[in-house]
Order: sequence, then C-alpha cells, then structure tokens
Amino acid sequence: MSAPRTASFAQYRNAVALAAIVVSVAACNRDDAMAPPPVRMVRTITVEPPREAADVSFTGHIEAQDQASLAFRVSGRLAERTVGVGTSVREGDVVARLDPENELNELRSARAALVSAQGLLRTAENQLQRQSHLLERNVTTRADFEAAEQGRTAAQAQVDAAQARVRSAEDVVGFTTLKADAPGLVTRVGAEPGEVVAAGRMIVQLARREGRDAVFEVPADAVRTLPPDARVHVALSSDPSVTVNGRVREVAPQADPVTRTFRVRVGLSEPPQSFRLGTAVSGAIRGSESSGTAIPATALTRRGQDTGVWIVDPKSLTVSMRKLDVLSADPAEALIQKGLALGDIVVTAGASLLKEGQHVRLAGTEPR
Repeated sequence: MSAPRTASFAQYRNAVALAAIVVSVAACNRDDAMAPPPVRMVRTITVEPPREAADVSFTGHIEAQDQASLAFRVSGRLAERTVGVGTSVREGDVVARLDPENELNELRSARAALVSAQGLLRTAENQLQRQSHLLERNVTTRADFEAAEQGRTAAQAQVDAAQARVRSAEDVVGFTTLKADAPGLVTRVGAEPGEVVAAGRMIVQLARREGRDAVFEVPADAVRTLPPDARVHVALSSDPSVTVNGRVREVAPQADPVTRTFRVRVGLSEPPQSFRLGTAVSGAIRGSESSGTAIPATALTRRGQDTGVWIVDPKSLTVSMRKLDVLSADPAEALIQKGLALGDIVVTAGASLLKEGQHVRLAGTEPR
C-alpha cells in the first residue's frame, strides 16, 4: 500500500508546482500589460517667428474667363458670316449660315414620304372598317379581318417612321444656321464665306461676358510655393497705376512641354474697362501674404486625412498631436500656414514611435 500512496503524493506535488508556475506567469503577463509605455528619446526644435517669403512676380495677359468655339454640326459650304472679330453679340444672334439647299431637299423628300405613308394609313383604316362591318354580318372570315388589322398597324408604323424622318430633316436644316448661345465678344473667326467647312470646324470663337482672367506662365518652383486661393495683385504693363486684385482660380496640372512652365489663371474681381482681352499685365504675390512657419519635413505625421506634428509639453514632458495647415512641403522642409505658435516645442525625430500622452526625453538634456 505504501507504493501507491507515494506515487499519489508525487503527482499531487507536481500539480501544485505546475499551478504555482502558471500563477507566476500570469502575474508577469499582467504586470507587463499594465506597464506604462517607455520614455522615448526625441529630437525637437522650438518654433521661431514666421519667415517672410520673397515677392513673386510674373507677366501674362488677359483672357475671357469662359470662351467657346462655335461650329456647325453638319458639313457644307459657308454662305454667310454675319460677324467679325470684335463684334458684340447677344444670345440667339445668328453668326453664320451654310448653304441649306441639300438639307432642304432632304426635308422635302421626307415630307413627301410622310404624305404617302399617311395615304396608305387611310386606305388601311378604310379596309379595316369594311372588314369589321362584314364580320358583324358573318360575310367575311376572321382571317381576313385580322389581316386588315395587321395592315392598319403596319401602315401606322410607316407613318410614325416618316414623321420621325421629317423631324430629323427639320433639325438638320436648323443646323445650317449658327447662333450664339450666350452674349459675348467675337475674338476669332475660322472660316470665310464660300469655303466648304467640315462639321465641328471652328467658325467663330466667342468670349463670354461673365468675367475676365489674367493668365500667367509660372515656373515650377514658384508654383510649388504658391498657396491655394492665393491673392494676386494684377497691374497693366503699360500703366502700373491701374491695378486690380484677383485670386488663383486654376493651376494647370501639367507643365508646358516646351517652356516647362505651368499656366495659372487668376480670376479678376471687377476689372476696369482698360483690362481688355489680350492686354499685357503683370502679377505679383506679396511675400507677407505667402509667409509661413518653417519646420523640418521629418516632423510631419499623417493620421488618416490629417497632417500634424507632436508638440511637447515642457512641464510634464508629454506629447500631444496637433493638426496643421501645410502651405507647402518638400523632402527637406515644410512651410506651415496655421497651427503652430511661437515657442512651441515640435518633435522632429522619433515621431513615428510616439503615442498620445507619452512621456519623452529631449535629446541633449541627459544627466551627466
């Protein structure tokens, strides 16, 4: 009996030891989970007063904010052009006409076909009516009555098709007259009376009256630092005292293949009469209006759609994320328009390892 009792005691002792090990491991894991995040070593800079950017100047010319090339939708011989360069037109004014003889012949043919189809329809309707009366008196067969019904249906379909051809022919005749779709000023003509023009060829270029743009060819380095919706001071090249303010409305997404410059359109607010189409102008962006706070680009951190930096609290030495409005950025430096204050301590190295509220140690402040 002593041997089994000894084996049982050994098993009990092993179980107790195993349980103690499990409890010890669990306690260690709990301590690790509750341990605070480590204190990170970071490099920082202190925000200095904003740096004023240099003035940016460029030359350009005036264009219509919206212009359209008017063209015929059909080909033909240009019979008349009623406007020339510089002509002011209103909406609906006729600007050109094609010789419509061929189109009118098509319209006459379509109308004749419609009259013929309508005659066949009346004949089919009369036949159906006679077959209906005969069927009521049992003089005709059901098959003859159904054949009359089908004949009437086919005749109606031919009339519908002929009417559609007439409407199409009328539209084509209308396409031989070119009208202005909005009030504006003719800036260019593309054909003279007597020429045979293809469909879609520009006949008249119309500058609409809704507004004026100053158009500039801007170098790539200036476009890179150009703030969105930048305010531009535009002046006449011939008389710099005549000025008007505008804002950047459009920046070309691709550089010109020859000059390697980007076309920038500046919408002008209430330009004077002297800002005529094609007039040479000069534009300037004041450096004080495009200034910003410069920080190393390594300080920027993206969180979803937002861009920000880690700010160090000098008292508690903890970090917090702050959202920024970035004016421009390159691999070395970022220009911040809004979000930083003078004296803020910004993390520039080690930002990718930080969490909200984490304690940090500033590089260069280690105790000796």
